[in-house]
Amino acid sequence: MQIEYADVSDVGHREENQDRAAVAADDRAALLLVLDGMGGHSDGALAAEIGRKAVLEAFAAEPHPLFDPLGFLHLTLGRAHEAVAGAGRGLPLDQRPRATCAVCLVQQGAAYWAHLGDSRVYHLRNGAVLERTRDHSHVEQLLRDGQIREDEVHGHPLRNFVECCIGGEHGVPDMTLSRRRPLQPGDILLACSDGVWSNLRDAEIASFWSPDGPPLAEALSDLVDRAVQASAPHSDNATAAALRWLG
Repeated sequence: MQIEYADVSDVGHREENQDRAAVAADDRAALLLVLDGMGGHSDGALAAEIGRKAVLEAFAAEPHPLFDPLGFLHLTLGRAHEAVAGAGRGLPLDQRPRATCAVCLVQQGAAYWAHLGDSRVYHLRNGAVLERTRDHSHVEQLLRDGQIREDEVHGHPLRNFVECCIGGEHGVPDMTLSRRRPLQPGDILLACSDGVWSNLRDAEIASFWSPDGPPLAEALSDLVDRAVQASAPHSDNATAAALRWLG
């Protein structure tokens, strides 16, 4: 595979960074991962770190390319959930560590992704959003039901009400998996926490990198900086991982 990739995480204006990001890649497969520890619960950073470790270890343990990409994503997020839930065993439900998660696998000219909560995956092509994940949130449901418009999502008072995550309840949560998404040279896969997308419009996210601009790592850092500044001095942690497919 010919790819360019980067990840960035900014604490924003919070006291602690409860986000985690990672990119793992070799010449046959690559994995983008973003987790957002849920700050309203105890040990959000712990949840994100446990989930990050579980996913990366599972990816490293499999031969590449993966035989069953979507099966791998489903099983691996299930195991990450079990690991985070185990860390909260014995605690009251409202004190158990939790995190949202978005993961994207790239291999053999295609992308596959899965997510829980409101961390997102974007598939970008020619400066536009070709596809993005749909949040497991009350506001996303209102949008699907036609009760609010897309431009009302960012400022909605219930925007942070997430209905699905890893950790918390011990039963495996519902998660959403993509179908196989063929890639074209120049396509970008972006995984990010809500600290990025909630402060920027889709058009800003889609155009963060251009052939005439800086390298991907620099462009991604600038995107995260703009997200932080957009809600200063009250910005959330802002985290993203990106991969550009070259062929």
